Amino acid sequence: MSTVFDNNTKPAWCPGCGDFGILNAVKKALTELGRAPHQVALISGIGQASKLPHYLNCNVFDGLHGRLLPAAQGVKIANKDLTVIAVGGDGDNYGEGGNHFIHAIRRNVNITLLVHNNQVYGLTKGQASPTSDLGMVTKVQHDGVLLTPFNPMAIAIALDCGFVARSFAGNPAHLTDTIKQAVNHNGFALVDILQPCVTFNKINTYKWYRERVYDIGKEAGYNPSDRLKAFAKSLEWGDKIPIGLIYKKDKASYIDSVSVLQDKPLVNQPHQPEKITDLLAEFV
Repeated sequence: MSTVFDNNTKPAWCPGCGDFGILNAVKKALTELGRAPHQVALISGIGQASKLPHYLNCNVFDGLHGRLLPAAQGVKIANKDLTVIAVGGDGDNYGEGGNHFIHAIRRNVNITLLVHNNQVYGLTKGQASPTSDLGMVTKVQHDGVLLTPFNPMAIAIALDCGFVARSFAGNPAHLTDTIKQAVNHNGFALVDILQPCVTFNKINTYKWYRERVYDIGKEAGYNPSDRLKAFAKSLEWGDKIPIGLIYKKDKASYIDSVSVLQDKPLVNQPHQPEKITDLLAEFV
């Protein structure tokens, strides 16, 4: 698809990679939300997933491995008028950036986190990641993965994250709609995206996911505000995997709670260095 967000850079991903579906869904979601490129900032760390901002025409920042969330929160606090999306992989966010993931949920700054969850480290050729299933054999884990997989859905709901959703790179319409909901959420929004890695993960393929995923939004009587039921859904994995909005709670965001952020964005507020000088003088 062609949108104002295209920058005509050819992606350096393997043919058939799930990242292509996510890239298209991000462009479509932002277009349908009526955003212009100058109104959007995409922040990433290191990894194949973190290349996504390279292929978009908007404000971008590519930082350190696992450190995308501190940068994304800083951008949003400095300019609350921007639509800020952090994007990275399961290793980037749940491994190297695991501590930032937990505290970003607690801080509840109005940003969207898109996690390309392919259950391997793709950039470094297929080692097990925090979300690899038990027993998965890789070039490094010859005897299979021995560690219990990290469950981002359960962790986020346990921390009372205001928006917890999962989607699938092989379902463009569902993914686009989920991203739009996340961007519109007032507070921190997590979208964990099942993203087949066609080169280094021969188990969790498009076919494997299509045989298992189901849209929780079509399940009669499911209420995403019921935290206990949402937590139970977060534990489903294997024969049945729910996608859609699993948990939602409206609560005050960080931006709503800090008085200096209530008026105009920090970047548009007067520069008053004399106030800092006076404060520093008290400590001299």
